[in-house]
Amino acid sequence: MADVADSTVASGARKVRLRFAIITMAAVIAMLVTASLGRWQLRRAAEKEAYQTHFDARVAMPALDGHSLLVPLALSAQEELLHRQVVLQGEWLPQHTVYLDNRQMQGRPGFYVLTPLRLAGPTGPVGSNLPQTVLVQRGWVPRNFENRAALPTVQTPSGRVQVQGRIASQPARLLELQTPANASGVSQIRQNLDTASFSREIGVPLAALTVVETGAASDGLARDWPVVGSGVEKHYGYAFQWFGLCSLIAILYVWFQIVQSVRRRRRHPSPATGG
Repeated sequence: MADVADSTVASGARKVRLRFAIITMAAVIAMLVTASLGRWQLRRAAEKEAYQTHFDARVAMPALDGHSLLVPLALSAQEELLHRQVVLQGEWLPQHTVYLDNRQMQGRPGFYVLTPLRLAGPTGPVGSNLPQTVLVQRGWVPRNFENRAALPTVQTPSGRVQVQGRIASQPARLLELQTPANASGVSQIRQNLDTASFSREIGVPLAALTVVETGAASDGLARDWPVVGSGVEKHYGYAFQWFGLCSLIAILYVWFQIVQSVRRRRRHPSPATGG
């Protein structure tokens, strides 16, 4: 009978140790994962802060002339121009205006309105096919929900205009399902727009970079563009949550697996300890 009792006690002890090992491993893995996610959120916040500093420095530089966008530029040179202020002078090509659908401003759905601007001033050599036109992201307008195909009213001044803005790359893309309705050239309403493809479609050479028009609302367009590099506070908040969860796991592990175990042994000492 003593052998059976000893065997039962040993078996129970092995089960306790196995459960302790499993719980310990699970707790360690969970703490490593949550701590890693917290550090990743801190890195994302640092990247956005660095990008915001870089953006602010570019914006503070003197404004460029629009013709600096027309010369052929390598990718590295294009990146050096991004976010710089620029002043354009030229004439709108309203017949080529497009509306990018499902864009939001201040939480409201609508369109981004894009119109090519043919720059005034000296042109390139005859036959050079160098672009003289820049695609301008002019602003945002709400859409008509009763008639989704209806285009909102946008005023496009004729004659020479002056446009102030900042240099940007391609318009931001959204997830798109290719259908006949959004095929190239079918409608002024598009889901996305690629400058090179659009240039071939309208037969007008366009600069590789675009311009986001800034300033107060005008021509029926709002220009409360999303802030570049925003969302740092969100990343810090997520980091706090992940580190808090990591700490909670550690506290619960210590309490239930160590403190409670010690208290149970003190209340119910085993015969081997002489209790």
